Amino acid sequence: MHDLVVFAVLVFTSFFTLINPLGTMPIFMTMTKDLDDKHREYTARKASIIAFLTILFFAFTGQLMFRFFGISVDSFRIVGGVIFFLMGMDMLQARLGKVKVQESEIKTYVDDISITPLAIPMICGPGAITNAIVLMDDADTIEKKIVLIGIIFIVLLMTYLILFSSSKLIKLMGETGNKVMMRLMGLIVMVIAVEFFFSGLKPILISIIKQALH
Repeated sequence: MHDLVVFAVLVFTSFFTLINPLGTMPIFMTMTKDLDDKHREYTARKASIIAFLTILFFAFTGQLMFRFFGISVDSFRIVGGVIFFLMGMDMLQARLGKVKVQESEIKTYVDDISITPLAIPMICGPGAITNAIVLMDDADTIEKKIVLIGIIFIVLLMTYLILFSSSKLIKLMGETGNKVMMRLMGLIVMVIAVEFFFSGLKPILISIIKQALH
């Protein structure tokens, strides 16, 4: 029982830190500021569900899939960095505000952002994917596997609630505040993108140099 509690605490703290819903919230706010409450709630719900299913998928098949395709977590970081950078550029230039044109365009926009970049790689990033694979490998009993899945669900439910509650902040900040927040978040996202990119590129370059020297 003690082992189960220790494992549960480890799973919760690691996933909540890696997913970081409080850090995702300002970016979610800027990307959904022109949507009504219904579409904003739908975006938060869809992104959270997709992230949950993706994390579970990698938890059960990650090691097998990585070996089969020869994919490394560092490659995930590089791709995540590129996606983040392009998203940051759009936010910095306030392009994401031009949504309210037609109902059909809003739906397409919601479907697009709820999958990429919100679900992947913002909520379910390389860190969360790696954590899921490692912890599933550590979960050597059925009880631990159930605890792992249950806590991932709780963390993603908390993420959904935090993202949806951001609508109150959007109304509080007003139009000018939202524009300032969008540009500021764009800059931060671009910095995160550079960190992601080089943290993935560095191990790959070191490996290439080592092979070249041998």
